Amino acid sequence: MKFRTSSFSRIKCWATRAIVLLSSAFAICAALASTARAAGDADIQLPAPTTDLFNVFGLSLSGDQILLGGLVMCVLGAFYGLNEYRYLKGLPAHKSMLDVSALIYSTCVTYLKTQAKLLLMLEVLIGSTMFFYFHELQHMSLGAVGLILFWSLVGIAGSLGVAWFGILINNVANSRMAFASLRGKAVPLSEIPTRSGMSIGVLLVSVELILMLTILKFVPRELAGVSFIGFAIGESLGASVLRICGGIFTKIADVGSDMMKIVFKIKEDDARNPGVIADCAGDNAGDSVGPTADGFETYGVTGVALISFICLAVKPEFQWTLIVWLFAMRIVMVALSIVAWMINTQVSRALFKDSKTFDFEHPLTLLVWITSLMGIVVTFVLSYTMLHALPGFESAWWKLATIISCGTISAAVIPELTRVFTSMHSAHCHEVVDATKEGGTGLTILSGLVAGKFSAFWMGLTLVALMLVGFVTSTHSLHTGGHHLAELMNYPEVFAFGLIAFGMLGMGPVTIAVDSYGPVTDNAQSVFELSTIEQMPNIHKEVEQAFGFKPDFETGKHFLEANDGAGNTFKATAKPMLIGTAVVGATTMIFSLILMLKAHEGWETFAPLSITNPWIIMGMMCGGAVVFWFCGASMQAVTTGAHRAVEYIKKNIKLDGNTKASAEDSNEVVRICTVFAQKGMVNIFAVIFSLALGFAFVNPVFFIGYLIAIALFGLFAAVYMANAGGCWDNAKKLVEVELKQKGTPLHDSTVVGDLVGDPFKDTSSVALNPIIKFTTLFGILAVNIAVDARAQAHYLAAFFIAIGLFFVWRSFYGMRISKKD
Repeated sequence: MKFRTSSFSRIKCWATRAIVLLSSAFAICAALASTARAAGDADIQLPAPTTDLFNVFGLSLSGDQILLGGLVMCVLGAFYGLNEYRYLKGLPAHKSMLDVSALIYSTCVTYLKTQAKLLLMLEVLIGSTMFFYFHELQHMSLGAVGLILFWSLVGIAGSLGVAWFGILINNVANSRMAFASLRGKAVPLSEIPTRSGMSIGVLLVSVELILMLTILKFVPRELAGVSFIGFAIGESLGASVLRICGGIFTKIADVGSDMMKIVFKIKEDDARNPGVIADCAGDNAGDSVGPTADGFETYGVTGVALISFICLAVKPEFQWTLIVWLFAMRIVMVALSIVAWMINTQVSRALFKDSKTFDFEHPLTLLVWITSLMGIVVTFVLSYTMLHALPGFESAWWKLATIISCGTISAAVIPELTRVFTSMHSAHCHEVVDATKEGGTGLTILSGLVAGKFSAFWMGLTLVALMLVGFVTSTHSLHTGGHHLAELMNYPEVFAFGLIAFGMLGMGPVTIAVDSYGPVTDNAQSVFELSTIEQMPNIHKEVEQAFGFKPDFETGKHFLEANDGAGNTFKATAKPMLIGTAVVGATTMIFSLILMLKAHEGWETFAPLSITNPWIIMGMMCGGAVVFWFCGASMQAVTTGAHRAVEYIKKNIKLDGNTKASAEDSNEVVRICTVFAQKGMVNIFAVIFSLALGFAFVNPVFFIGYLIAIALFGLFAAVYMANAGGCWDNAKKLVEVELKQKGTPLHDSTVVGDLVGDPFKDTSSVALNPIIKFTTLFGILAVNIAVDARAQAHYLAAFFIAIGLFFVWRSFYGMRISKKD
């Protein structure tokens, strides 16, 4: 797969100029900053291991033994993921389908390499920031700073590595699933994408834990805390770039491809459409690469937030115990997820083995609930055996278990709630179709917006209810012979919020699995069509002789379309989970920043953070403004890129006398998508970076309000857009699968609804998650740098805000449709 060098040279040149500008600005900041040392990240020092023994299911183990045993279990978990890949690769598939998968995979790898280059360029900027902060302000040695930078690179490499594995196994699974559909049996079509997703989920979480346990066990204690921060910033940067670029790329391709269905009245995934290969690559870039890197980062950043809080707010004698307990819970949940998947597979086979067809959402729903309920039981049992006999935890163990279980049950409740608004069988989805029948495209859009608005309301109340339970439990006043959580730590209610996010991620392998189900089912449809297997001469006889069965093309196509609807639904269910975790986890990280600021400023109370403080109000206003700008900027990149793609496809599509689009035309559409994805990303990153520094220099209290608002505004904007988009997507699928009205005006209207929903659900909403976490993590550095440069703060604030506003201007005026690339 080759792209035009000139376009990428222009992107690289513009990205380099942007980074040089920002680096120069930061150098000015460094020259002006004072060298007074602030209380900051360098003060996050991990506790020394204690000699206390834990009872783990009847075994007396030290904390070191538990962590080393966990390291071994995670290595086995990684091998499990690789073994599932080998199993899927061994499944049969026709050569025509394997060839299509190979083409999609090669395109995705080229795309990922391009993103890796951009990531390394941005790491230069972030790395220089970390170097200045830790070496110049914190006066750490070059060796120590080098270690921190090394772990930030490991974080980036981890994000890229799991993203690469995600596209690898998804492209193995899509051709096997497409071929399996020809047998006319429904159950295998559910098992193949779920198995692929479990492989990604288990490998992702295992790799994350291996890296974090390595820091915890083998990095010197005085440097482990800052190594965690460096690691978290690296993976957060990786997730931000891969999520944003992937979201822009996939929706440019999707819109460009889907528009042809209306313009030329051709079928979806028509092989003659040059946009289809880009669309398939986009399904991986947006729905596999982005979510996988996002899940990797979310898992790590939430853990780092809790570790930071423990080091800052928990009494020293209890810190090691809590850290060991947290990692033990995560390690056990990896094994539990595998067991739950095996149980679910056997139950699903028993229930549906004789069914000609069934609702493909049922096995996924069952998997989520089995894992959640088993997780709650294991949480209480493990917490009791590990903690109840230890001084200080006699009554605290059940409170900790209850709080973390709020997150675990939410991992089942939130997907159920999401299905109410996005499932092909939901009342909201049917409402969109019913409204469209009478009111056309206008009512398609309005009905989808209604679904999104209602979903944000109920999701907000659900998260508040979970946080309320955690808050009440953490401040429980009944003394039952042990300690209150307040006797173990300061601000237990904040720790409770972090534990809820931790519990939501306890089902990490399964959450990733049901999310990864979608790109496999979506690509399987495309592989089926692009292979043109139906048109091949003597194909029935060939398949029967080579594979031992008679292919059923009509049933296979129906199954693939219906299963794609289930994939759409469960892609939607993972989005509120990840954004909810980001917001609840960011709360803990923001509070850790507040504690650092309190120590540095000498506050006796938190009165400076009162809602009556004008700085807090103004900071929150700016946070909300940035969320809305981000949504617009990311959609602008999609709009302009899609315009270019549609323009090119309409000029070059050849329908008469051709069975497939040329490789050259397909490559050009991929190039257009990649160009605008990177252009959009450079503008967005420059704004996020510059405004984080600029607003921190304005006033640290102002910046706290800014972070809180980004989290809260981001939560509701993301949920609203994700679920509105999911509802539009499955309304289209409902017309195609159940009503069988492809090519009708009703179908055209729902296609337009889906086009509007595409950047809603797969670009802006999902990318808010890493934006929230990256801003919060980088904000910790920004605030401490601002505190040390207080004398010049206002000048530096004006300088960085001006740079940020310049890139805000470029995100629209530099990306307008009227401007040629």
